[in-house]
Order: sequence, then structure tokens, then C-alpha cells
Amino acid sequence: MGKNLFRSSPPSEKKPAHQSLAESAVQECMNNINTVISKWTSSSSDEFLFSTNSRREAEKFVEAVKHLQSTMHRLVSVNASSEKLVYAHNLMQSAMKLLESEFRRVLNANRDYLDPESVSVRSSYRSSRFSTSTTTSVSDSEDETSYSENEDDHRFSSRDSDAMDDLKTIADCMISTGYAKECVTVYKTVRKSIVEETLHNLAVERLTLNQVQKMDWETLDSKIRSWLRAAKLAVRSLFFGERLLADHVFSSSVNIVESSFTDITQEGALTLFTFPENAAKIKKLSPEKMFRFLDMYETLANLYVEIETIFYFDSASAVRSQVVNSLARLGDAVRTMMTAFETAIQKETSRTPVTGGGVHPLTRYVMNYLSFLADYTESTAVIFENWQLNAPSSFGGDDADPEEFNTSPVSARIAWVILLTLCKIDGKAQPYRDVALSYLFLANNLQYVVVKVRTSGLKHLLGEDWVVRHEGKVKLYADKFEKLAWGKVLTSLPETEEITPEEAKELFARFDDEFEVAYRKQISWVIPDPKLRDRVKVSLSHKLTVVCAELSEMNRFGLGGDGFNVRYAPEDIGNYLSDLYFGSRGSGTESVSTRGSGSGSRTGSSCTGKYRGGRSSH
Repeated sequence: MGKNLFRSSPPSEKKPAHQSLAESAVQECMNNINTVISKWTSSSSDEFLFSTNSRREAEKFVEAVKHLQSTMHRLVSVNASSEKLVYAHNLMQSAMKLLESEFRRVLNANRDYLDPESVSVRSSYRSSRFSTSTTTSVSDSEDETSYSENEDDHRFSSRDSDAMDDLKTIADCMISTGYAKECVTVYKTVRKSIVEETLHNLAVERLTLNQVQKMDWETLDSKIRSWLRAAKLAVRSLFFGERLLADHVFSSSVNIVESSFTDITQEGALTLFTFPENAAKIKKLSPEKMFRFLDMYETLANLYVEIETIFYFDSASAVRSQVVNSLARLGDAVRTMMTAFETAIQKETSRTPVTGGGVHPLTRYVMNYLSFLADYTESTAVIFENWQLNAPSSFGGDDADPEEFNTSPVSARIAWVILLTLCKIDGKAQPYRDVALSYLFLANNLQYVVVKVRTSGLKHLLGEDWVVRHEGKVKLYADKFEKLAWGKVLTSLPETEEITPEEAKELFARFDDEFEVAYRKQISWVIPDPKLRDRVKVSLSHKLTVVCAELSEMNRFGLGGDGFNVRYAPEDIGNYLSDLYFGSRGSGTESVSTRGSGSGSRTGSSCTGKYRGGRSSH
């Protein structure tokens, strides 16, 4: 581009007035444009056409180019062979080269100010079609960008706004004069490099299915955690910002917005949204991994409306389809792991009794697992929606409430898993040699289940009625435990008041012996839940104090006044009980090897046994 891009037209024959006017108009536009081109392409110029100090001149230049275009069309209509058209066309090309150069320079010089996050957060511009359909989500996560609905929060800084407007001005001019291809090519090249760089910084990698399947779990877990953060930022900042920028710069052409946005973002979007599908195809998905996959499902499901809105173009259908495929595959993986979880419960075969009749590891594991699962209710409601529960109709016998399996699919499945676990726990009470201890074991485990349900999201799934019903079962187990563990002490009093001193002496000795045996045996037993422990102790204290009080009265007044030496007075009962049920202390024997004083009947280890109250209560 030089200062003399055209020479004056050679002399010609006198032309009609309308031709001369058209040529004069073209000539005038050419003079104005050539002056600007010469100024801003000279090697001595340190400034740029589209800058703060020259913006007004740039606007006049663009108007002159548009005017040249229209006058050229007019001249063509009256004198298509005019030599001035050749000169005007060459000058137009020079003008477009200057605008193309400025377009690239503005894009590159403002990369930091036109980064997608700035565009998505502060842009006040919304295309009418896009703004009416876009719903911007607000997240409390520190990793997510928040969007305010207050217009004041969507303002660009002056530099952002100037750059946006300059790009739009240049694009409008080049598109209207037939140079859209050159403009779009520059835009795609620059913006695609920004998208690729941003995704790289978010740790988004192009990983094949084979690469993902060969990863150990620690590596894959790290990739998933990176993906969870990247997905939210990519959708709500990167892709959203690119849509807004493309909508603004190319607002004069919907087709250009579509082609440029799709070409810039589609490859990166497919890379991002294909990862969950590949991860969900890995083999040997153990139940412990489920929550990472639920995290991906939940993230993708929460972003789906925004993804659909941003990538609504027909040319972006592959992106929308990939999201749907990934959600479907993640759902399959979750169902597979849930099935594996249920199978693992059914196959659990440990028979070693828990010392002291405490909470079994299976109970803790299952309930902690389910309480975590309850945090994903919205996702599991969709994943489990059409997944039939194949629980045996007779499972649980009369104890299983049909209502538990006729609620929502998620509630029914959780109720089924808990029932399955309790039936397993029922069988694990069998190895205890002391029947009273087996009932304490059942009470402890069911209490743990009830507390977990009441204090987590499981309560909303199972309902208050479920909790109350199972609390009643805990009380039944505790009552049977008290009767079997302390029955001989509580029945030490004779049925008649007419006893001889010799009989009384034997009675007191028996009470002392039975109390000591029961106390020593149970000092190694445990009630982990403080509320259940207090409830049992209060109940026992009341019953034992009554027996002690009556024996003391007999000793003082009913047997000639001499009395006998009673080792356990009423005021001592509370002190002795306070030492119980905290676990193995003192000289207590190993709980599982202690033979009980009762001969309660036992049942089989199926769910029709102890969980249904199958043990006799003497």
C-alpha cells in the first residue's frame, strides 16, 4: 500500500451529466480514502487508526469506504466500463487490507480485555435471540463465576467497550463491502487460539478412550476433579463469553455468528464433554467410585440448559448430542455401581462377632454410603427413574412395610438396601453365645441406622413414619436385652412376703451374686450411642433401685432387726451402672465368650429371625 495508489483519469470525451456526477462522487471518496490510507500505512506512523486518539478519524474512514462502495454501484449502473471503477476497486482492496490489519491488531492487542470471562461477566450486550433464551446460573462455589442480574454489574470498562465497538465497526464494514471471508478468517484464527489456550489452562486434555481406560484410579480421579472445575468455567465463562462476543461483533449476520462460533468452540467443547463418557466406560467400577461419577453427572445435568442455549445452532448439534450421550453413559455407570454395592452387601460373609455387641462395620459402611448418596437426590431421581427394583416379594417377611417399596424409585431402593443390611446384621447376631448380648448388638446397629437416617438427607427420602417405626424396633430390642441381661437380678424378690431369716439370708446372697455376675459380664459390653445408653441406664437404674429398696426394707424391719450384710445398697446402683456400656474396662471378660444366664431360643440367620423379633423373650 502506497500513497499513490491511483493516477488521475486520462482525458476523455465529454460524458453525460449523470455519468460525470457518479464519477465525481467516486473520485471524491477515493481522494478521502487514499489520504487516510497513506497516513496510517506510512512507516513513520507510531499510532493506529483504531485507537483512542484517532477513533473519530477511523469512523469517518469507515463511512468513506461504505460511501465508495455505494458510489461504485451507482457508477456501474450508468457506466460499467468506466476506468475509475478499476482504480476504485484497487483502492477498496487497499482499504480492506488496512481494516483487516486493524481487525487483527485490535483482537490481539486486547486479548486480556476480551478474554471470555470478562465478556461473559461484564458485557451489557445481548442479542435479542440469545438474551431471551439464556438463563445464567448463579453458583456459590468459589470455582465458579457468578453473574448478577443487575445491569450495573454487566458494564464493560471503557477499554473493553472500545475494543468491542471497534471490532464490530470493522466487521460491519468488511461484511457490507463483500470482504466477510477475510474478516471471519482473522477472527476465527485469533479467537480459536484463545479458546485452546484457556482450555489448556483449565487442564482439559484430548484423551482417547484407550488412554482413559489405562489410567489407574488415582490418576483418573485427579482428572475428574479437574474436569469438574473446568466444565463449569468453560460453559459459564469461556463458551458463554465467546457466544456474546461473536453475537456482538457479527451482529449484522446470524450466519457468520453461527459459523465463527461453531468453528472456534466445537472442537474444544467436544473434547471437554467426551471425557465423562470415556470415564464412564472404564471396567471394574467399584461402588466407592460412584460419587465421582455422580459429581460429573450432576455437573453436566446442571449445565445442560446453558449448554443447549449457548450451542443452539444446528451446526453445534454434535456438542448437544455429546452431552446427552455422556449423561446417559454416566447414568449407566451409576446403576452398575449401585448394583455392585447391593451385591457386595448380599455376599458379605464375615462371622466374627463385634466385641461388646457394638456397631458392625457393615452397618457403618452401608449407612455412610447411603447418607452420601442422599446428597444426590436430584440426579439419582433421574438415573433410577425407570430402573426396576427386583426385591423378592417375600423378603423381610411380615416386618417389611409394603409402603417402603411403593414410593419414589430412589426411596424404594434405599429402603431396600437398608432392609437388606438389617437382615445381614440379624444373621451376624447368631454367633454371640449370650442371647442378651445378641439383642444389644441388634439394638446398637438399628439405632445407628435410625440416627443416620434422621440426621441426613435420608430422612427426606424415607419419611418420618419410617424413622418412628424403626425407633420402636430399637426399643423392643433394648427391652429384650434388659430382660435377658438383668432378669435374674430383677426377679430376686420372693413372690411372698412370708420368708424365714434363713431364706432371707439366701435371698440377699443371691441378689448380691446375681448383680455381681451381671455387672462383671457387662462391663465389656458397649452402647455407642449416648442417647440409647442413657435410656437403657435410666430404665435399669429405676428397676434395680426398686428391688434394692425392697430388700433393704426387708433387712431392716422384717427379719428380727439384726439384719444381714447387703453389699449393694440402693444408693450404690447408679454408681455401678455409670461404669457400664462404655466398652471393655475393668475385669470384664471377653463378651463373645461369656455364656449367658438365660436359655432363650434361637432362630436361623435369615431376615425372618432376630430382625423380626424371632428370639423368645423368656
